[in-house]
Amino acid sequence: MEKKTFIYLELFRVYVVYMVQAMINISEDANQILNIVKAKHNLKDKSQAIEKVILGYGQDFLEPELRPEFIEKMKERQKESTVKVKDFKKHFRI
Repeated sequence: MEKKTFIYLELFRVYVVYMVQAMINISEDANQILNIVKAKHNLKDKSQAIEKVILGYGQDFLEPELRPEFIEKMKERQKESTVKVKDFKKHFRI
């Protein structure tokens, strides 16, 4: 795989982006799906379509504590009132 480096300058900030190129073989059905994703989201090329599909699917693999919505959910729960329980087993009938 070949790596390409792109450097973007934005008001004295320097960003370095590493991109990996790969040759892949896909079925006709997968190719059709990529074309639909590309058209639906007005993407420039199939590389962007592949990235969109993978990142969308990949969210299921991320651990909940890494997701921003999970962090927000936990911050809200921290604000909730708590209940004191003397005997956990008795309280929850275990």
